[in-house]
Amino acid sequence: MQRRFFIQAVASLAGTSLLAPAVMAQTRPQVEVWKDPNCGCCKDWVAHMQANGFDVKVHDSGNTAARKRLGVPDKLGSCHTALVGGYAIEGHVPAREVHRLLKERPAAIGLSVPGMPVGSPGMDGPEYGTRKDPYDVVLFSRSGTTRVYQSYHRA
Repeated sequence: MQRRFFIQAVASLAGTSLLAPAVMAQTRPQVEVWKDPNCGCCKDWVAHMQANGFDVKVHDSGNTAARKRLGVPDKLGSCHTALVGGYAIEGHVPAREVHRLLKERPAAIGLSVPGMPVGSPGMDGPEYGTRKDPYDVVLFSRSGTTRVYQSYHRA
């Protein structure tokens, strides 16, 4: 009888705020990032991802090997490479597009923001002032095709 009461009590707590932080922590997507240990913009991108609902594990070992292993073409390269939900994420991809990718689950290797455009997440610090360059988030597939997944063109 006591065991059944205990199980019912734990089950009822699952819907309360007492267990909500533990449940929420389990639902945050996991991102694994490879970057240079001295890159400030990479650190800023990691902070952007964390602030937007991702748990991030960082490897400060550079990203060349990870980029190759995950199938990111050199022409789409940037300063850091990540893996989330089976997708490669190359460069300063906004968290919004990563959430969208995980929701839509397209047949693709992943997303890239080639280069390091000013104004993209991680490249938007005070040292850039109000400068915001236009850029595209590119979806790339195993067949080598790419398409614009989302454009960020500012006037």
